[in-house]
Formats: sequence, structure tokens, C-alpha cells
Amino acid sequence: MLKKIGLVILVVFVAIQFIPYEKNEGTPAGNPISGSYNIPDNVNKLLINACNNCHTNTSEYPWYASVEPIGYWLNSHIQDGKRHLNFDEFTNRPLAYQNHKLEETIEMVEEKEMPIESYTYFGLHPEANLSDADRKVIVDWAKDQMAYLKATYPADSLVMKRRSPPPAQ
Repeated sequence: MLKKIGLVILVVFVAIQFIPYEKNEGTPAGNPISGSYNIPDNVNKLLINACNNCHTNTSEYPWYASVEPIGYWLNSHIQDGKRHLNFDEFTNRPLAYQNHKLEETIEMVEEKEMPIESYTYFGLHPEANLSDADRKVIVDWAKDQMAYLKATYPADSLVMKRRSPPPAQ
């Protein structure tokens, strides 16, 4: 009985290796954050190393992403990351959204929620391990960008509008 269960698991494992999924290997969009915001070299390096694999339209997949179900799991993290924040589409969004995402970036980096722990498990992506000094650099940069927005645009354009509840049925 155990041999049959093991064989079924092996067949399923081999079979899923041939089920393709769309990888995040597109081209950068025409509205990257660097098009409208000043990103110093030191900040850009930190964003590239710790953020861009999940928060842009182009990800560099490690070799183990070719082994399923790990590849599916990684790709779902990447898609989720892009859904929350995409630096390649950043300036294509309203100013209120941009301001809000900068605020969220500050919060997530300060609270050490980003980059997610699974990104650096087992010594993977050591360049993404942010020191407290690295975190401060990113947070200070994001705060500076928010100050720039506040000084440049009307206050009401930087506030996310509340969504009205769906109509009652």
C-alpha cells in the first residue's frame, strides 16, 4: 500500500514539472518610479537587491524555481508582490496612490515585514538582508519623496478617496 501511495506521489510530482505558468519576465513599463522620483544610487541598489524581484515587471528566477511546486509558490509570491506595489507601473497611478504606497513602504520596511522572511531563508538572496542602516536609508528616502509630493501638489490630491460601499440589493 505504501509503495502505491509513493508511486502516485512520484507520478504527480513528475507530471507537474510539465505544467507551465507565466513567469514575471516581461519588460519594464513606461511609467517606472525612477521616471518621476529621485532615486539616489545607494537607494536604487537597495531596491534592486531587496525589492525589485517581486515589485517590478521583471524578476530573476533562481534555478530552484524550475522545480515544481516551488516555482508555483515563488511565482504566486511575485504576483502578490506586484499586486500590492509595482515600481514599473508606479507613476501610472494617481498621486494619492503613489503617496499611500510610499507610506506603506515606510511602514513595511520599518516593521521588518519587507522583504518577506521566506525570500532570505536558508541564506538565499543574502543581498536582500537589510541592515538597520539599510532600512533607515529606504525609509528616509520614502519620507523625502512624500515631502516632495506634499510640497509640490495640493493636499487633497494626496489623499486616497474612500470607496463607497456597494449598493444594497
